[in-house]
Amino acid sequence: MEKSNFVDQINIFCRSGHGGAGSKHFMRNKLTAMGGPDGGDGGRGAHIILKGNAQLWTLLHLRYFKNVLADDGGNGAGNNCTGRNGKDIIIEVPLGTIAKSEDSDVIEAEILEDGQEIILMKGGRGGLGNTNFKSATNQAPEYAQPGEEGIEGIRVLELKVLADVGLVGFPNAGKSTLLSCITAAKPKIADYAFTTLVPQLGMVEYRDSRSFCIADLPGIIEGAAEGKGLGHRFLRHIERNAVLLFLIPADSKDHRKEFEILRLELEKYNPEMLQKDFVIAISKSDMLDDELKKAIALELPKNIPHVFISSITGYQLPNLKDILWNTLNKPVL
Repeated sequence: MEKSNFVDQINIFCRSGHGGAGSKHFMRNKLTAMGGPDGGDGGRGAHIILKGNAQLWTLLHLRYFKNVLADDGGNGAGNNCTGRNGKDIIIEVPLGTIAKSEDSDVIEAEILEDGQEIILMKGGRGGLGNTNFKSATNQAPEYAQPGEEGIEGIRVLELKVLADVGLVGFPNAGKSTLLSCITAAKPKIADYAFTTLVPQLGMVEYRDSRSFCIADLPGIIEGAAEGKGLGHRFLRHIERNAVLLFLIPADSKDHRKEFEILRLELEKYNPEMLQKDFVIAISKSDMLDDELKKAIALELPKNIPHVFISSITGYQLPNLKDILWNTLNKPVL
C-alpha cells in the first residue's frame, strides 16, 4: 500500500488550446450598405498551468490524468467582437515538482512555493480580424489571420522531496527508527533491507517552538548512481536537502569506507551534492564502550561533524538535533 500511495514521476500528454481565427467581416446594416471592415480578433487558446499546493505530497492524484486537452479560443465576429479566450487548465502539484519534456532533460517549470503558478504550455494567440489591416490605401482588406496553434507533447512531472535534512545510508542503517524517534512520523520498520521504498517526511521539534523537516530516504547501495537498487528514483530526492545526515551503524565493518561509498554515489549522480553540508551519525551506539567510540572517531573525516547516537535508548539525540540545527542555520560566509 505504501508504494502505491506515493507517486513521484508521471507522464502526461498535454495540448494547449489553439487561438481563435480573426473575422473577415464588413459592416452591413439597414443604414450602411457598404461599411468598412469590422472583423474582431480571435480569442487566446487556453494555457496549461502548474500550481503549487503545499497540502499535496505526491503525484498520485494525476495517475489517471493522462491527457490534458485545453480549450481553443473562440473565433472573432463582426462589429469588432473579440472571440472568447479558452478556459485555462490548472494542474495542482506538490512543492518540489519539476516538469520537462519527454525527450529532454531541460527543466521547463519548477514549483517551490505554495500558490506559485507557472505556465507549462502557452495557448495559441488569437488571429487578428480584418479591421486591423485597414489603411488609407487598403480600406477594405479581404483577409484576417488564422489563430496560432497550441503546443502539444508529453511532459514528465517529477517530484523531488523538499526537506531541510536528508537521511542517507545503506539499507538497514536505522534511518526509519531514527525518524520515528525524533519526529511524529511512523515509517515502516523491519530488520530487512529496503523496508523504506518511498521518502518519509517528519518535522523535528526543536527548542523555543522551532522546527525543521527531515526526510527518511530509501537506502543507497553501491552502484545506485548507475541505477542499481532504487537508483536514480531515490537519488533525485536528495538534491533539494540542505544538509545530508549520513547514518552509519556502529556494527559496520569499516565506517570510513561505508561513508566514502555513500559519498561517491552522490558524486557520480551529481557532483554539486558535495557542496552540501554533511553530518555523520553513528547509529546503534548503545553497543559501544568509550574505547570503541574513540577508535571509530579516528576513522571518520576530521572536517565533518559526527555524533554517536542510539535511537533505542535516546542517547545523544538532543545533541544530534543541536548539530543539525546549527548546521542548517550557520551564517553564510
